[in-house]
Amino acid sequence: MEKIWLEKSYPPGVPHEIDPDRYSSIVEMFDKYVGLYADRAAFINMGAEISYRELEAQVTMFAAYLQKDLGLEKGDRFAIMVPNTLQYPIALFGALKAGLTVVNVNPLYTARELEHQLKDSGAKAMLIVENFAHTLEQVIDKTPVEKVILTALGDRLGGLKGKIVNFVVKYVKKMVPSYKLENTISFNQVLAKGQSLSLEPVAIEGEDLAFLQYTGGTTGVSKGAMLTHRNMVANLEQAKAAIKPILTEGEELVVTALPLYHIFALTANCLTFMTLGGTNLLITNPRDMPNFVKELAKYPFTCITGVNTLFNGLLNTPGFSDLDFSTLKLTLGGGMAVQQPVAERWQQLTKTRLLEGYGLTECSPMVSISPYNIDGYDGTIGLPAASTNVKIVREDGTDADTGEAGEMWVKGPQVMKGYYQREEATNEILKDGWLATGDIAEMDENGFFKIVDRKKDMIIVSGFNVFPNEIEEVAMMHEGIVEAAAVGVPHEVSGEIIKLFIVKKEDGLSQKDIIDHCSKHLTNYKVPKLIEFRDELPKTNVGKILRRELR
Repeated sequence: MEKIWLEKSYPPGVPHEIDPDRYSSIVEMFDKYVGLYADRAAFINMGAEISYRELEAQVTMFAAYLQKDLGLEKGDRFAIMVPNTLQYPIALFGALKAGLTVVNVNPLYTARELEHQLKDSGAKAMLIVENFAHTLEQVIDKTPVEKVILTALGDRLGGLKGKIVNFVVKYVKKMVPSYKLENTISFNQVLAKGQSLSLEPVAIEGEDLAFLQYTGGTTGVSKGAMLTHRNMVANLEQAKAAIKPILTEGEELVVTALPLYHIFALTANCLTFMTLGGTNLLITNPRDMPNFVKELAKYPFTCITGVNTLFNGLLNTPGFSDLDFSTLKLTLGGGMAVQQPVAERWQQLTKTRLLEGYGLTECSPMVSISPYNIDGYDGTIGLPAASTNVKIVREDGTDADTGEAGEMWVKGPQVMKGYYQREEATNEILKDGWLATGDIAEMDENGFFKIVDRKKDMIIVSGFNVFPNEIEEVAMMHEGIVEAAAVGVPHEVSGEIIKLFIVKKEDGLSQKDIIDHCSKHLTNYKVPKLIEFRDELPKTNVGKILRRELR
């Protein structure tokens, strides 16, 4: 498939190619920009901020401790299990500077999930927020973890504020279940110790592993995607290339509500905005929407990233519509399909387009993004990133025609090395440098791609393929519906029928109302036959609705 999108649709100022070797590593990139933007705020959290200069100093202390006191060597695994706090970037860049491979861990993991990830990755040491230390206590003896750095949520807020936050979290809100862990040290002690140690520089190359980034395990067991420094540098350069024409270096403030341990926020917010001298406003608990909105009111934010459920949640939170959006230049949605009603409401209120990006952990993550100059929501995932090739492949392995649906395959410098210690799984997804995404997509005559659905989420009704995204999109057009998810249910006559799970705004809405509404917009075999009302739908840590759990 030719890259027809380059000539036909690429927006002005976006290069067709990037240099994936612009920096030899994330560390070289970090060292450059902390010097360039030393006096700018790098991260803000709960009212406390850290400048690029202070960040560099604390990162070096953290790295020196890992290297000299813990004796960790280049290539060793270091796990980070904290939400969006100032500790995260200090630990992240500190571990990378010491030449370690970072293993990002979701703090909400169960003991079983945590044990799998620590064992599978071979993590020797880790940083964990004390709220979840009781989970680690249950499994640490079965893992290779030898040393644990403990932190409390307010540890880097400074002075009285930090003490108050820690006291409230522990004793008032009782958010820290009791735990017993041996061989631990506190985050602040680590920095104090690291201050008196000198870091030996580590030679890091592009092919060295920066991250073992675990996929959500939507297909079987969670697997560690091996992402190299070069993969990550390439992807942050690709992301920057796509958005830079509308941004100004040294002036941006990006709202980071998605967790940094998730690949989307890690690349799009933490890494990309560092190269713009941007400030990341870290939201520790975005599920607390009223407080999230109060936090947004304090800052003239210029960019925000999120998933459909986050934007939808904000739009339905009192006070959000009263915020000042005059500085907002960029809204980027990813992680799941952005729904048309949400995108249109967002644009109407904020006067900025909600650009949709598409990616996957295995691609560091960005594959494509809507061009910055589109008029508004168009239902596509935009155009492939610079230096990226995408093709649509039929069931028989041949290339599909324009407008024909098939599996989406991706090739580019952001594609992972493979799954850690899983050769068979790697060979299933990587074919001659192409990554088979498992997503069904089509390309139009201008090179815009549209995801039709996941291979495995497809519902087959009487031999007709039905894509859940379409049903959910139609359901969301009803003003009485907050969230919707469609799945296939076995049926003796038609093979499967469609069941729709609904979260509704108020009590008045009936099953008949929803079926009547869907009948207006969908052909008969696509109309849901079963409706179930729920108070909430199961979601991943970044707000993706889990259809498999509903199934």
